[in-house]
Amino acid sequence: EVLLEGNQPTMHGCTMQGLTATRLPTLRTATDRTYRSQSVNRAAHSSLNSVRQSAPGGAPRLVTQSPGFEGGRRHFLSAGMFASMLARPSSSAAYSSKIDEVLVDPGYPEKWPFRPDDFKRYDESSDFQFYDSPRFVTHIDDNAIKALTKYYAKVFPQAGNPDVAILDICSSWISHYPKGYSAGKISGLGMNEEELARNPVLTDYAVKDLNEDPKLPYDDNTFDFVTNAVSVDYLTRPKEVFEEMVRVLKPGGTAIMSFSNRCFPTKAISIWTQTGDPDHVWIVGAYYHYTDGFSKPQGIDISPNPGRSDPMYVVTASKNA
Repeated sequence: EVLLEGNQPTMHGCTMQGLTATRLPTLRTATDRTYRSQSVNRAAHSSLNSVRQSAPGGAPRLVTQSPGFEGGRRHFLSAGMFASMLARPSSSAAYSSKIDEVLVDPGYPEKWPFRPDDFKRYDESSDFQFYDSPRFVTHIDDNAIKALTKYYAKVFPQAGNPDVAILDICSSWISHYPKGYSAGKISGLGMNEEELARNPVLTDYAVKDLNEDPKLPYDDNTFDFVTNAVSVDYLTRPKEVFEEMVRVLKPGGTAIMSFSNRCFPTKAISIWTQTGDPDHVWIVGAYYHYTDGFSKPQGIDISPNPGRSDPMYVVTASKNA
């Protein structure tokens, strides 16, 4: 199903800005169509109010609103559908506080709450076809990039330590690490070799589709950090990937999943495109929660200019020592 909304391809969970998707015949540019997943739950969408907001440069952003976080989350767990759970308060500070609180008491059920349909996508063709041509672009705006880089600078060990090893999964031509950052080993795992070869921070890289085979090609207890920037929404087998992350992390090592509300909507999983930012924090937190070996996850809003630039969120946890 294809829907038109203004001039920006927009979904309930993410928008796409300044990109082209040349391998999709129905998506010629990033300014002409809105896509909705074929598996959209109509009842869930009927409870949402779509609100367009202007982003820098005039690009509209879609925000989902619903009657409240607690009610929406409980509704998902009891009725098997995931409506957007949080209405944006008028205060940016209040919204940031709410984001930070999502994982304080997330109310996860005893068993994995997601269904196979939650991880379906509008475009189920091979990801290697979609990522065949390199895209030397950034998928979030400059302010969001700076916020992520600042966060990495805060949590990473001092640069130049030969004993430090970092893995960047779903990597590309840029990892958004601090300028000049180096370590004994910085491995990149991604979908396009040309992009990976241009990434200046990597000491080695491998091309792999984690949706086809989630196995990470590294030994147990290898890395101090595993990072993933704005790509967790494309994982169709996240539990297996998170199990692999905890395997390759050293005891006490940290995983950092960061994301915004920008994406390739035809390749993002169904549950992501149907939900909003607080929901995404809850979803990624669940990936950690249901993976043995991770500590309690923490959600952090690092958005630099709420309402005026792309939002930026981090969900992080460490491997139990």
